[in-house]
Amino acid sequence: MKGYNLLNTINSPKDLKLLDTSELETLASEIRSFILDVVSVHPGHLGASLGAVELALALHYVYNTPYDVLIWDVGHQAYAHKILTGRKERFYTLRQLGGVSGFPVPEESEYDAFIAGHASTSISALLGMEKAAKLKNETDKKFVAVIGDGGLTGGMAYEALNNAGDSDVLIVLNDNRIAIDKNTSAVGEYLKNLSSKDSKGTFIFENLGFEYSGPVDGHDIKILTDELKRLKDLKGPKLLHVLTTKGKGFKKAEEEQTVFHSPGKFHRETGEILNRQKTLTYPDVFGKTLVRLAEKDNKIVVITPAMITGSSLQEFQRKFPDRIFDVGIAEQHAVTFSAGLAAQGLKPYCVIYSTFLQRAYDQIIHDVALQKLPVVFGVDRAGLVGEDGATHHGYFDLAYMRSIPNMVVAAPMDKADMEKIMELSLNYYEGPFSIRYSKNPLPEFEIKEGINEIGKGRELVKGEKVAIVTIGYAGVLAHKAIKILNDENIFPALYDIRFLKPFDDELMRKVFENFDVVITVEDGTVKGGLADAVSEAKEKYRYCGKIKTLGIQDAFVAHGKRNVLYEIAGYGPNSISSVVREMFGEV
Repeated sequence: MKGYNLLNTINSPKDLKLLDTSELETLASEIRSFILDVVSVHPGHLGASLGAVELALALHYVYNTPYDVLIWDVGHQAYAHKILTGRKERFYTLRQLGGVSGFPVPEESEYDAFIAGHASTSISALLGMEKAAKLKNETDKKFVAVIGDGGLTGGMAYEALNNAGDSDVLIVLNDNRIAIDKNTSAVGEYLKNLSSKDSKGTFIFENLGFEYSGPVDGHDIKILTDELKRLKDLKGPKLLHVLTTKGKGFKKAEEEQTVFHSPGKFHRETGEILNRQKTLTYPDVFGKTLVRLAEKDNKIVVITPAMITGSSLQEFQRKFPDRIFDVGIAEQHAVTFSAGLAAQGLKPYCVIYSTFLQRAYDQIIHDVALQKLPVVFGVDRAGLVGEDGATHHGYFDLAYMRSIPNMVVAAPMDKADMEKIMELSLNYYEGPFSIRYSKNPLPEFEIKEGINEIGKGRELVKGEKVAIVTIGYAGVLAHKAIKILNDENIFPALYDIRFLKPFDDELMRKVFENFDVVITVEDGTVKGGLADAVSEAKEKYRYCGKIKTLGIQDAFVAHGKRNVLYEIAGYGPNSISSVVREMFGEV
């Protein structure tokens, strides 16, 4: 690689130990440049990794990885770690199909001790590993977790800190004062106070039994390595507080930290964002509709776990700053907090990515559904999300929401239907209501007329012999497949079920009466989802035709472009077309 004189000599952390600290500073500069070269062309999480370069270098310089365990929480800050641990030559494949994952994955490298796609998990995992080492008499092994101040807003981190009193671990708190959006928590203010020279407050960490050290400059290699060496041989739980700058070394990333958390393609020199998406997405419509509804109904409040920008809630925040609550990376708290708002007569919209809502499953059941509280769940980023991969795909929500009593489960396919379903949710007070939607741009087509009734589906395309039944974004994929098939004089029908619960049994009865073959398509797991709902209807109406189910089978899906993953998972437009052709040939 041209221009990377020192970096070209580093193939593993062992090579670092041959350098002195002044050379590590030069290496840090080269790594930053290399990350920028790659991520500007192959988009990923930029800002956090730029801020953690010296930290990654110092940790691998001082510790004997991979024998010594190093866990990153989350992987947003781990790009330098990946580059230093044998993945430098493949780093240009970042987040591409078959390429380097955007997150630490043990299957990818022995240096990745634990999967790190969801925040606040590192300390718990580290404690388990440390206890296992003691049981195996590996008394010389060291254990380090790096957690950001954003990750420290998650309750699970405190459960682990509470349990760490008899452990021999080091927690490195990488404090850059921001998650994706600006931190607004009391924890953030407390850490800010700790950074003040005049701070005389009680140290929470010391009271929990930790040897607190810091705060130290996270961009000073000499200070970092000296302090890590000192702490390495100290017994008991230790916490090193490190101050870093998100986006360090790239001016635009330092100035616009939220934008450059994951900026997409950008101009390597100027920082100008390239190919910025101009089309409306499902989250955009959800956010805009929420503003429109809130202007007419002052009971509406919004709750989100650190995803105001990610879930397109900025306009709501600008217009109703007192009616939106960013609770930090704390999904369990977000759901029960929403339940409390609902119990007092408000109409809470709890907006959480599908993959993160899984973390609050007990709260959805116990604190919301059991009490029939009218919380509306905006289940954002549902289905296959693309390059973030298995840790971030949202394909379980249809199944896990459908299994909960008192829950309405809806999935709009187009803009008009999103607006209709959100209006229905506003006036529904009999229990919780979930609206799941993709992160994709809206389809080019839009069905103007629709059914404004809970639990009712619709016929979108008339056809013969074969009926395709879909829910949510899967209908867009099926619509593309039908265009392909129509050019071949094959004319399947298309039905959008809209609500998985309550399920439109009457619509399915009509489908069964008129078609010899039914193909279900869903952007989610077939177990417990649309496929199972149609199968149950088949038994009810004693349907004798054939049913083919397309969707995610019993497996995790890797990272890659969404349109590629749809085909790999077997329900992209080409895959649907192939199945329909086969079925047409059999009837």
